[in-house]
Amino acid sequence: MDDVFVGQLMSTELYTVAPETLVAGAAELMLDNDIGSVVVVEDGELRGILTRTDFVDIVAKSRPKAETPVADYMSTDIVTAAAQDPIRAVADAMTEHGFHHVPVESDEDGVIGMITSSDLAAYLSGVQTPSPA
Repeated sequence: MDDVFVGQLMSTELYTVAPETLVAGAAELMLDNDIGSVVVVEDGELRGILTRTDFVDIVAKSRPKAETPVADYMSTDIVTAAAQDPIRAVADAMTEHGFHHVPVESDEDGVIGMITSSDLAAYLSGVQTPSPA
C-alpha cells in the first residue's frame, strides 16, 4: 500500500459551493448527487468543507436552514492531500483526526479531487484477501 498514491483513488468529480450558499441549497446538492460533502470555494481558493456530519450540528441548533449560509457551519481546519501523497499517510491522518473526507489540492489548480473513507474501503476490499474463517 506504500506505493499507492492519493491521485489513484481520489474522486475527481467535485461539488462546490460558495461560503454564502445557504445550507438548504448545499443539502439539496448533496442529496441530489448522493455525496457526503461539498467543498467550499471562494475566488478559486479552498475555504472549507461541509459534510453530512455538519448537518447534525445544523439541525441540533435549529436555525432556519433556508436562511443559514454554509460559512456558519463549514469546517475550516481542513486537512488536505496532494495527488502524489502516499495513501497510507492520508489514511493515517483521516484516522487520527476522525475525518471521512479529505480534499485533494494541487499548487497549480487548487482543489482537484476528494479522497474519502469509502474510496479507501473500496480499494482495500479489492486488494486484500478475506480473513480466514
